[in-house]
Amino acid sequence: MFKALLCRYILTPSKRMGIIAFMNRIKELNKGVQYMLIASFTFAIMGAFAKLASAHMPSLEVVFFRNIAGVILVGLAILKTPLKSKGGKPFLLFFRGFMGFTALLAFFYNIAHIPLGDAMTFSKTSPIFTAIFAWMFLQEKLTLKAWGAIGIGFVGILFITQPTGIGFSKYDALGIFSGVGAALAYTSIRELKNYYDTRAIVLSFMGVGTVGPIVLFLISPYLDMPELDFMLGEFVMPQGIVWFYVLGMGVLATISQLLMTKAYGETKAGIVGAVSYTNIVFSIAVGMMLGDALPSLLTTFGIVLIIIAGIIVARAK
Repeated sequence: MFKALLCRYILTPSKRMGIIAFMNRIKELNKGVQYMLIASFTFAIMGAFAKLASAHMPSLEVVFFRNIAGVILVGLAILKTPLKSKGGKPFLLFFRGFMGFTALLAFFYNIAHIPLGDAMTFSKTSPIFTAIFAWMFLQEKLTLKAWGAIGIGFVGILFITQPTGIGFSKYDALGIFSGVGAALAYTSIRELKNYYDTRAIVLSFMGVGTVGPIVLFLISPYLDMPELDFMLGEFVMPQGIVWFYVLGMGVLATISQLLMTKAYGETKAGIVGAVSYTNIVFSIAVGMMLGDALPSLLTTFGIVLIIIAGIIVARAK
């Protein structure tokens, strides 16, 4: 069904043939690599749906629809098989949900305002920051090679942001935060998994990501703060094709998450983590289909450096 909708609404016949050839090549690869490649591709298409939906509603609303679909699916899974959790870390559980939610706000705001490939690249800096936070808070050791990779990653960020004398732009700052916030959320998961069912951890993120936007919608009319437009907005009821964008985004986000989970269950984490960076390449290609410009030479160099850094960190683990 997804393939049919994709071909009908987004791809031209020539592009359609290219995708079919690509999918045939994937079938020849290792299972874990297959799952992650497809997950990276579907996540890029999810980003495209989010970008299309953002033309009709605030990014806050996009985040709401992104999460409510997950809450429904995870809730149904919990009803079928009750949670089995030791518990005892409610504040850390909330912290995981809150950081994931705020990082997602920044991520979707950038999807709406900058090229899709750039927004995805910023989000893919999270493994670099996760390595730093794991070293700081969980006493995980970092090799000299890993520190070198982190340095390469930061140089890559500088090439993408190209800060001027007045510092980073708003989109750059939010892009970096999308990586930092996600990294803090991922780091907390390493502790939470000892106390909570995986579904409870996922639900903490999606639950906060559903309730949070409702609260922000309610207070937005009373706040006149243009600089916080990434987390404020007025709810707009989707109409016509926008429902397709919203539903497609929610379904593909869930599919991507399931495929990534299966990928890590099939193949070594270092290999899967490295393959996940194909998401940036897919996002650049999909973004160009939507009208994004080809990245400049400096931006491309920065993207390559971040991919290299991420792969080194992934393989080190």
